[in-house]
Amino acid sequence: MADKKVVKTTKKAAEVKTVDQMKTDLIAKQADLLQAKRGNAQGELTNPHIITVTRKEIARLHTAIRAEVIKSTKEIK
Repeated sequence: MADKKVVKTTKKAAEVKTVDQMKTDLIAKQADLLQAKRGNAQGELTNPHIITVTRKEIARLHTAIRAEVIKSTKEIK
């Protein structure tokens, strides 16, 4: 039999959150990214993959916020 792959999907940015909550999460993620970059520059960061993951989470939050803004402007018209 063929092995089945189990794919885990996370929808942290797509959870039911308001725009204000997503903006708060965005600010926190940006602070985490800055701290991780500083730690990497000083040689204290043990896993530099955290920087990539955090950047992608920030991009997902930006996308989700923008989608909500566009959706709300279309509802007004």
